[in-house]
Amino acid sequence: MLELTDTQIGTWVATFILPLFRVTAVLMTMPIFGTRMLPARVRLYVAVAITVVIVPALPPLPEFDPLSLRGLLLCAEQIIVGALFGLALQLLFQAFVIAGQIVAVQMGMAFASMVDPANGVNVTVISQFLTMLVSVLFLLMNGHLVVFEVLTESFTTLPVGNALVVNQFWELAGRLGWVFAAGLLLILPVIAALLVVNIAFGVMTRAAPQLNIFSIGFPLTLVMGMFIFWVGLADVLSHYQALASEALQWLRELARAR
Repeated sequence: MLELTDTQIGTWVATFILPLFRVTAVLMTMPIFGTRMLPARVRLYVAVAITVVIVPALPPLPEFDPLSLRGLLLCAEQIIVGALFGLALQLLFQAFVIAGQIVAVQMGMAFASMVDPANGVNVTVISQFLTMLVSVLFLLMNGHLVVFEVLTESFTTLPVGNALVVNQFWELAGRLGWVFAAGLLLILPVIAALLVVNIAFGVMTRAAPQLNIFSIGFPLTLVMGMFIFWVGLADVLSHYQALASEALQWLRELARAR
């Protein structure tokens, strides 16, 4: 009869449970996979499948009692590390949400909002369009595969039991300014063009005060804004490639923050 000791059981549990917590935290917080459109049960199944695949390639994990205080702290550590990776990727997508919000305000479409089915919050139509576009591009560029590759490497660079360092939190906080800068850079040509349109309306109002500029200015601004946004969409796509590469490279650096 096969007899298992507490040490053997703890080793087997640690080999699977600790990586599962880190993988699950990433899937619960990262874009696309962490949205409400993907049921939590499906995300859990995907996390279990990924964990089963990567466990044989992981370095030796520490032995611990799953019901001890040390075991709970190790599980919490894996959840925090995985959440940091997922939130780091969210910054890339939030840059496009901010860009859409700025464009919508400049075009007079700030009132045209809808509920984002992925996150359950109200966003402008343009922000929702950019988010969907970025999600498709992220999958087409195999961004999710890069994330899983970095996640697997993180078990070596950020080993279990010694994974949390202060540099990770400072890196994440420092990137918040990058989100606003990237969002502004994405739609800077559109903002400049709409500024010229508004200046032209101001000159017209000054030259012909009898014109009802509000009745003709709003639809013209809306039409011109949509046209300029459509023309500048190609530049947005090119900027996405650069921003996505920078975000994924930063994710690698975050996984090696020591």
